[in-house]
Amino acid sequence: MEMKRRDFLQLAAAGAAGALLGTDEARAQAGKPAAMEPYDRVFITNEDSNTLSVIDPRTNTVDTTINLTSFDEDPRPPFRFVTAGVIPTHAAMIHKPLYHGCIDAHGAVPSPDGRMLATAGRGSSNVYFIDAVNKQVMGNTPNPAAGPNTNAERLTSGVHIGREPHEPTFTRDGRELWVAVRGEDRIAIMDVQQSAPLRYVETLNGPAQVWFSADGMLAFVASQKVSRLDVFRRNPDASGRSQPQRLTTLDLAAQDKPGFTPFLKTSPDGRELWLSHKLADAVSARSTTEPFAMLELVALGAMARPNHVEFVENARGRVVYASLARVDDSGPGNVASSRISVIDRAAPPGQRKVVGSFFSRGREAHGLWTNPANDLLYIAHEQDELPGTPNAGQTVCTAFDVSDPFNPKFLAQIPLGGLKLPSGELRNKKSINLVYVRPGYRGQTS
Repeated sequence: MEMKRRDFLQLAAAGAAGALLGTDEARAQAGKPAAMEPYDRVFITNEDSNTLSVIDPRTNTVDTTINLTSFDEDPRPPFRFVTAGVIPTHAAMIHKPLYHGCIDAHGAVPSPDGRMLATAGRGSSNVYFIDAVNKQVMGNTPNPAAGPNTNAERLTSGVHIGREPHEPTFTRDGRELWVAVRGEDRIAIMDVQQSAPLRYVETLNGPAQVWFSADGMLAFVASQKVSRLDVFRRNPDASGRSQPQRLTTLDLAAQDKPGFTPFLKTSPDGRELWLSHKLADAVSARSTTEPFAMLELVALGAMARPNHVEFVENARGRVVYASLARVDDSGPGNVASSRISVIDRAAPPGQRKVVGSFFSRGREAHGLWTNPANDLLYIAHEQDELPGTPNAGQTVCTAFDVSDPFNPKFLAQIPLGGLKLPSGELRNKKSINLVYVRPGYRGQTS
C-alpha cells in the first residue's frame, strides 16, 4: 500500500493541479493579494488523533476533517476505533491490531503553488500527500471490504522515509521534497516531478527542519540534538535534481546552548533566517548570505518555550511573531492562555526586541501562519480548553486580525471537534503544524 513515486506524479497531475480554476490564480497573483479567496483553507495537523482539521477562513469553522487513521476499514473489532462502546486511549488506539494508519501526524508544508501538502507521520515513519483543493489524501484506494459500517476508502501507506520524520519542506521550484529525519542524522530527498527513488544526504544528528533560501539554492538545516546549523548548496544538475554539497556548519552554542532548535524560516525579503531555540527561551536571526553572520538574539522570558515564528509585513508595520508553549494563568477572562511575542523587525539588526505580546486564546501555542494579504493570523494549540470555558475539552485554533501587526484583534476561537467514523467519533486533539493555503497562489515556500 505504499504510494510509489510514479503513482504520486499521476495523482498530482490529474488531481490537485487540474482542479484549480485559472481565473482564481490570475486574480490572486495580480497586485495585492485579496484577504480571502473561495478556495482558501487552513490545514492543521492533530498529532494525537492523526487527523487534519480543515478550517474555512470565511466562516472560521471546521470545513472537514481529513482521516489519516485506518480505523473502520473492516467491520471486525480489531479494525474498528470503537468496539462495544469503548473508545481506546491514544496509546491503545495506535497499537490496535492491524492498524496501519498514521502515527503522530506532525509536520506539514504546502507546495510552492499551494495545490498540495506534505504531512509527516513521526511515529509511522512516513509522509502523506494531501490534495489541498479537494481536501483528501492522495493515493487512497477503494476499500475492498466497504459496506454500511466501514469507510469507503483504504488509507495509503504514504512514502516510507525513516525514523522520526519531523518536518517536510518543498524546494522552491517544487521539484523535490526534503524531509528532516529527526531520529537519524540525514535528510530524505524525494523527487516530486521524476519517478526516482528516495535519496538521502547526511547532516547533523537529530535534524529538525529544512528551509530554503529565497533563490532556492541554499538549504538550512537545524537540529534538536546539537547546537549546530548545517548549510548546503542544493547544486541541482541539468535535470533539476539536487546534488547537495555541505557549504558550512555554523556553531549555535552561544544562542542555543541546550542544542534544541525545532523551527526555522526565512523572512519575506529572503535576507534573514530566523530560528526558535525552545529550551534557550529565545529566537535568533542570521544573514542568509555568506558568511551567514549572526544578526539578532532575542530573549523571550523565563520558560517561554518558543515553538514557531511567523512574519507579518503590511502598511502598518513589520513584525516577527513567536508562539510560546508556556501557559499563563492571567489570560482574558482569567482563563489560562499562551502568549505570542511581538518583535519589531523594522528596527536595525542588533536592536530588534520584544515590543509586546498578546494572548493566543488557547493553551500551548504552536503553529502560526498568515494569509497572503498579511492581515490574518491563525494559531494552533496543543492542549485542550479548560473545564468551565465555552469550548471546554476541545483543542482550538484561533484567528486574529493583524492588519495592525502591533495590535492584533481577536476574531474567533474555533473548536476543532472530531472525525465521525462509522464506529464512533474520534476527537481532534493536540494540534501542531498549521498552514494557510491558497491553491494556485505562489505562497511562502515558493
